[in-house]
Amino acid sequence: MSQADKLLAKILSGTSDKNIAFEQLCQLLIKLGFDERIRGSHHIYTKDGIEEILNLQPKQGKAKAYQVKQVREVILKYELGEQDESAL
Repeated sequence: MSQADKLLAKILSGTSDKNIAFEQLCQLLIKLGFDERIRGSHHIYTKDGIEEILNLQPKQGKAKAYQVKQVREVILKYELGEQDESAL
């Protein structure tokens, strides 16, 4: 199981939203096909076919818990982990 697979499982489990490394979350979104735009501390992720825009900011090296929840909801809604599993 790769590091991306472990992170995806950790996000989908929802048990440790406060303990997700910000950089790892950013890398996962890029591997899932999102485009990244950076404005200051804001990392903005968009993807064709997905209407939500993910706007993430780090807090002491970790992703904010409510933003991890938003990422989980998008992954589940669009079934990204399943169909893009080969990209991980």
